[in-house]
Amino acid sequence: MNSNKDDQDWHDWLRLSVTKGVGNEKARKLLGVFGLPAQIFQASLRQLLEHVPEKLACAILAPPDDSFYRQIELTAAWLDVPGNYLLSLADADYPQNLLTIPDPPILLYVKGRLDLLSAQTIAVVGSRNATAQGVANAEKFSESLSQAGLCISSGLAAGIDTAAHVGALKGIGSTIAVIGTGADIVYPARNRQLAHVLAEKACLVSEYPLGMPAIAANFPRRNRIISGLAQGVLVVEAAAQSGSLITARMAAEQGRDVFAIPGSIHSPLAKGCHLLIKQGAKLVESAQDILDEIRIPNSMSSVQTSTVAPQIDVETNKLLTIIGYDPVHIDVLAMRSGDNVMTLSAQLLDLELQGQIETLPGGLIQRVS
Repeated sequence: MNSNKDDQDWHDWLRLSVTKGVGNEKARKLLGVFGLPAQIFQASLRQLLEHVPEKLACAILAPPDDSFYRQIELTAAWLDVPGNYLLSLADADYPQNLLTIPDPPILLYVKGRLDLLSAQTIAVVGSRNATAQGVANAEKFSESLSQAGLCISSGLAAGIDTAAHVGALKGIGSTIAVIGTGADIVYPARNRQLAHVLAEKACLVSEYPLGMPAIAANFPRRNRIISGLAQGVLVVEAAAQSGSLITARMAAEQGRDVFAIPGSIHSPLAKGCHLLIKQGAKLVESAQDILDEIRIPNSMSSVQTSTVAPQIDVETNKLLTIIGYDPVHIDVLAMRSGDNVMTLSAQLLDLELQGQIETLPGGLIQRVS
């Protein structure tokens, strides 16, 4: 189907995908019984009633309304743009990895490089409200994995996802962004420029029809595609109730490897990773740990592997030694160092400007490197 808008077959696939009440599961069931979407719409009411409730059967057989034809026009115009594709379950270019998950989308809107959909892929996910260290880890791990030839899938969200895409673009493996809106909408808006770069040099994927706005319920569902495209999922930083844990759970259900980067026992954004490790996720401290696990042991001999945190000569800065690696309140630092808060504040500002610490909510200070 891809970008050939003169092939009318995609009209029927689109109609099936937007018919209210059908959904992926029922659509796949009907496709298994009747064949292609055109044959579903040509079936009799009696035939459909053997497989779906009467209300849904009537909805399937009802003539398309004006909104459907507007969607056809919108999609046809979108397909006229070079690099835009519409893939159905029946297409040869449909990602084989997605066919193995329990709930593959019947349609994929793809913008950019189709070849990346069949690349060996690792998903990198984590908190939207990431720490500076989490962002640095996501970017460095993704860059190293991409330099080793692995594609990085993520969700174009703020925080860890954004860092993962940015890092992956620095390597040969590139990246896939799976979005929770229509492929013609960028969310969050701050990532508009990144989305343009991804469309040109990498790949954007959505299962939602064009014009679909950012609806909260769509984002957990798109997570199954992020993990489904990948051989494994790396969770960089996540709170105990993070959406990234949904992705990790889906990955485990899909038979994918789950990796997690540990953090401070006092950091809320390490709780999710620690929970995953307790549940059997593989603890990783470098990109090489992941490459070894997926049996690419020597692929990074010429690539500098990323690690969770570079070692710093603590003698060069006594204050960094006092801070340690756990979040600490400035009042506690004053007690440890014997300096007053005003003096400490000036020193901490210098360290923050150097990128060696970051300020957390509640007046806490955390060492970044």
